Amino acid sequence: MTTVTDDVVVRAIGVRKRFGTHEVLRGIDLTVRRGQVVVLLGASGAGKSTFLRCMNRLEVVDEGEIWVGDQPIGFRQRDGKLHALRESALAAQRAEIGMVFQRFNLFPHRTALENVIEGPMQVRGVPAKQARAQGIELLQRVGLADKLDQYPARLSGGQQQRVAIARALAMKPKVILFDEPTSALDPELVGEVLQVMTELAHEGMTMVVVTHEISFAREAADEVVFMDGGQIVEAGPPEQVIGNPRHARTRQFLARVLT
Repeated sequence: MTTVTDDVVVRAIGVRKRFGTHEVLRGIDLTVRRGQVVVLLGASGAGKSTFLRCMNRLEVVDEGEIWVGDQPIGFRQRDGKLHALRESALAAQRAEIGMVFQRFNLFPHRTALENVIEGPMQVRGVPAKQARAQGIELLQRVGLADKLDQYPARLSGGQQQRVAIARALAMKPKVILFDEPTSALDPELVGEVLQVMTELAHEGMTMVVVTHEISFAREAADEVVFMDGGQIVEAGPPEQVIGNPRHARTRQFLARVLT
């Protein structure tokens, strides 16, 4: 049976995922340690977002295991075996995993503050007064102290994404997953979101980030993972993978995105 040490937040072991006859993930092994920022790079179709979605079981793996902390996602251990969880127990597991999507996924009928405090109140059972105080603090942290009572439709894309980051932080997760968080933004709004993410990285937040923003990977990543064809081709510190890639496929990808 798999064991996970105290400093390991996420461990993927032999993860495979198919859609019909197409194998999207072909045996992914990855370890993310506490306080580490791991950036997944690769061309569209490489399997990055699918792998990220498998981490919180938005997609169910066909083979392999993914552990967050000492829990196998979607399962519990009993008598040395893994048993599938019911939806309510799975929801409790997912509460430990923050997720920031491309398209923000905010509740349109709730204000910025209401979006942030919904999860802690409904899932964690945090009292309303405490959740509100924490929500205000988090929105201040992402530079939105003056937007507490604004509805998403009144916010720019960058502001909406910062609300989404505050919402993820409000659950006090073990790890936050970012799925191309700037890809839906106008170019002039990308920087404000990357700044918040970089600050979180420097503060020691454990993060797994799918992105094409090479500058963020260089500055904030502890490890860069280059994926191609559903496999990890190359992994290491940014100065190696971006600055001196060993694999020809990595060099081809970077030559395109850095021109």
